[in-house]
Amino acid sequence: MPLARSTTAFKSSSALVGKGVHRAAMVSIRNPIEMFVAVLILASFSYFTLYNLARTSDIFSGTSTRLYPATVHASANDNGFSLYPASDEITKNAVKIHMKQLAVNDKGEALDRFQSMIENQVFVPDEPALSNNKFSYAHGLCYQTEENQCAALPSWENDDQVVLSYAIDATGSIRRELARQWADKVDSLPPGELVSQANQQEGENLLAWLFIITRNVVFRLKELIDMADNVDIFVILAGYIMMIITFVSLFVNMRRMGSRYSLASAVTVNGFFSFMLALLTVHAIGVQPSPVVLAEAIPFLVVTIGFERPYKLTKRVFEFSKETPLTRQDVRETIIRAVDTVALPIARDCVIEISVLALGAKSAIAGLREFCFLSAILLAYDVVLLFTWYTSVLTLKLELTRIREISGNTSSNKNNNKKSQAPSNMSYVRRAVVKALSDDSSNATPRDSQKSDGSFIGRLKLLMIVAFVAMHIFEFCTAFQSGPQVDVTQPGIASVLSSLLEQHRASAQASLPLIVEVFPAVVFHVPSANKSLVPESITRPLEALSEIYAVYIQHPVISQWLAIGLFVSLFLNTYLFNVAKQPKQLPTEQRTDKQSQQQAPPTPTIATKKAVVSSPPPSTDVIRSVDECMALIKTPEALNDEEVIQLVQNGKVASYALEKTLGDFERAVSVRRSLISRASVTKTLEHSLLPLKDYHYDKVFGACCENVVGYMPLPLGIAGPMKIDGIDTVIPMATTEGCLVASASRGCKAINNGGGATTIVTADGMTRGPCLSFPNIISAGECKRWIEQEGNSILTEAFNSTSRFARLRKLKVALAGKLMFVRFSTTTGDAMGMNMISKGCEKALSVLGEHFPDMQIVSLSGNYCTDKKPAAINWIEGRGKSVVAEAVIPGHVVEKVLKTTVAALVELNVDKNLVGSAMAGSVGGFNAQAANILTAIYLAAGQDPAQNVESSQCITLMSAVNDGKDLHISCTMPCIEVGTVGGGTTLPPQQAVLEMLGVRGPHPTNPGDNARRLARIICAAVMAGELSLCAALAAGHLVRAHMAHNRATAVPAPIPGSCIKS
Repeated sequence: MPLARSTTAFKSSSALVGKGVHRAAMVSIRNPIEMFVAVLILASFSYFTLYNLARTSDIFSGTSTRLYPATVHASANDNGFSLYPASDEITKNAVKIHMKQLAVNDKGEALDRFQSMIENQVFVPDEPALSNNKFSYAHGLCYQTEENQCAALPSWENDDQVVLSYAIDATGSIRRELARQWADKVDSLPPGELVSQANQQEGENLLAWLFIITRNVVFRLKELIDMADNVDIFVILAGYIMMIITFVSLFVNMRRMGSRYSLASAVTVNGFFSFMLALLTVHAIGVQPSPVVLAEAIPFLVVTIGFERPYKLTKRVFEFSKETPLTRQDVRETIIRAVDTVALPIARDCVIEISVLALGAKSAIAGLREFCFLSAILLAYDVVLLFTWYTSVLTLKLELTRIREISGNTSSNKNNNKKSQAPSNMSYVRRAVVKALSDDSSNATPRDSQKSDGSFIGRLKLLMIVAFVAMHIFEFCTAFQSGPQVDVTQPGIASVLSSLLEQHRASAQASLPLIVEVFPAVVFHVPSANKSLVPESITRPLEALSEIYAVYIQHPVISQWLAIGLFVSLFLNTYLFNVAKQPKQLPTEQRTDKQSQQQAPPTPTIATKKAVVSSPPPSTDVIRSVDECMALIKTPEALNDEEVIQLVQNGKVASYALEKTLGDFERAVSVRRSLISRASVTKTLEHSLLPLKDYHYDKVFGACCENVVGYMPLPLGIAGPMKIDGIDTVIPMATTEGCLVASASRGCKAINNGGGATTIVTADGMTRGPCLSFPNIISAGECKRWIEQEGNSILTEAFNSTSRFARLRKLKVALAGKLMFVRFSTTTGDAMGMNMISKGCEKALSVLGEHFPDMQIVSLSGNYCTDKKPAAINWIEGRGKSVVAEAVIPGHVVEKVLKTTVAALVELNVDKNLVGSAMAGSVGGFNAQAANILTAIYLAAGQDPAQNVESSQCITLMSAVNDGKDLHISCTMPCIEVGTVGGGTTLPPQQAVLEMLGVRGPHPTNPGDNARRLARIICAAVMAGELSLCAALAAGHLVRAHMAHNRATAVPAPIPGSCIKS
């Protein structure tokens, strides 16, 4: 029970996550421009905020090595301080002090005024809610040895600087936060008589500041390299090289999918936005990652997190977009299908990685803690922006590509042609590099490539993250060092600490341990006028712009109004852009004509094409020359149908390419119909009753039929409903045979009165039997033995690697001289599976050829399958779904509904279906009309009607039960070949029938269940037809029923002048 509950909770949470991602993606897909601009605005604000924080920090300041605070402690019995290990926990009941140091270059009166301001005029906190409760150093913040008396710390001199020390009581979380705020406020004091180094850089012009930053960064890197070990330098260099390879791999993979730079650049920008937002978030929380740690860890972050998620989404979008031509598909539907496919795996991997990083964030290692915290937030932002901002980029990309294709700029087709060419012109080294840096799945079909999508890469990255965190937690080695700390043994600092310890010993808290965190000194000096390196004519306009920015943009009221104006302008421009895309209003007469033409709902593609045509094709009275028509071939709407026919007849346009040339499927079918009719003997097709209009030709093109001239409607009848495995199910049947649906309905009624039909699926496996040739029977025999023994697992592994659904179940080998036939039997999910199994056979045979080089493949299908032909092997071994159905019909139902008796039915079944079929030498034909029912359902449900040859093999058995009072009937059908994915099931009418049965498309949780359910329905329906037909034969009603219902009798004309009807 606990396991079941946890599984249910997991499924519900997965469904919740999937629904949330779906809704977020739908918002981005429906409003791509708004989402794109909104994220850009958010990223811009983040960038400027981080930019200002960087300018006022000491990241780029000075050339000396950055110092980190040092912590010392002294217990009640110690005579002096000792370094406090960073990994230890803070001692309970200890007095915690922050010692802030200020180094001042002026020793005159300015120093006294500065010291008075620091102690009495810097107030914290800044929150408006606490404005009545402000603290300064002298009043509430300093460490007090006696009541209302701050600890007196001596000043000391260092290189013409006077160092002032301040002891701030940081015992407890509240005081620690107040101490941090006071220190930050002192560091950022506005320029006056004394100015800090950060404020001095802020006052310099922009170009000089950039020059100083560049110089300082170069010197800082040199100092870090000089301090580092050779092993550390090698590891960091290798990390940066791997990071560069990761970026190159991203651009190569995106280029192979058809995007040169745009999508790869968008992925990079998406990651940069996530990094900025993560940095801003951790700064707002109060976590301050070291710049050196970030510089060392960014390569690891790029390599482990990488770009697998956006690449996987992009790949799925392009796979779905290639299922139908881009000009005839809904871009929104394509992208949301791709998002729904990859959302749950991506979210699951992200949650696992964030959980591992959260463990690292709870460690006591200073650098690792901040980095893991930043990485976890970065991962979260990356996933959010992936399904919002990057999804909007994909939408805009597909929309622009679709517009270019509609406009005739089909440059993507040329790229695809170049891509499909064999890379024989490339050098071997270049091919090897491209293959190594790209995803090797370009030959996989969209369905089969869903098997893992880099699951190995995902597991490898997760393993790298776990190993990285564990390596630093257990201190096998660590790259995250806090850097050099303040030297507490320096004479000046040591004297201050000794004085502080003496005053602590004399206070009332002398029995408590003392912990002091010594911060590096902040330098203040007298401002001096620096000579600019840039001419004043250049710097003066820049300084003016900077002043305007400082006055207007940073003003709290003006900046808010500017932001409001920006958003109003954004949405107004978006609205105008959408209005501009709408077609112009037609006059009333034209609008009425359009409405009358569009009463029958066409497909989205046809509707789009009709919408862009502002006028009908030109009149056919004047037919232009071939040369004039060829000049207009890029704008087919300017040509009339007769001119298109003329181009085809003169060999300028291929008849089979009319859909692609005209861009209107219905018009292409009409033109082809005229061509074939005029070339035929009877010339009747053009004006015949064969339907043409309002059909989903976009679904047929490239999938179901070629050289289309119309469609053949069939009557669709419904038998039943019949209770099949406890579910009331209707039986759709497309047929032109009278009485067939009525007969099946009578059988359904009789079975329902007995409690319904019960079905089981005994086997599931589509087969393919290639023919192989060997030089002699010795080699053929060795190969047969190898396949049946140690080679079975090798071939199975090779076969299964080609698809997510195909799983090899059985191999049957037979020899005929030096020819060998191998019958592969495999499950294929909800697809009928011939293409899937053919691909697996090719892979398995290539592996087999490596072990037996003298083998030759005669044919991928050697009729050992056997497909669309009667064969005993299908009857014995099974092919597709093997189903058995049974039912018990009470005796009174047999007499009342079927108009016969149990004994008569049993006798007729033995004599007709068993003995009669045996006398005829039948294979699998021990039934009355299984092919009738099965083929009618096949036609209605989009199955391959030619496969009724083997699928309709059935044996019907009847026996008397319950002391001969009731009838037991069963139908065994070992080779029902059906699928709910691909082929004719993609056509909308057939999809409607499958949806009525509840088996449309792939099963959402258990692949193959929909196809198996359809096979159960077919077998039960065949049993109903068998029961009704045998009852009619036993009662002698068959001929009378067909004479009455299967012949259309002419209505007699009324007798002239007579009022009496006969």
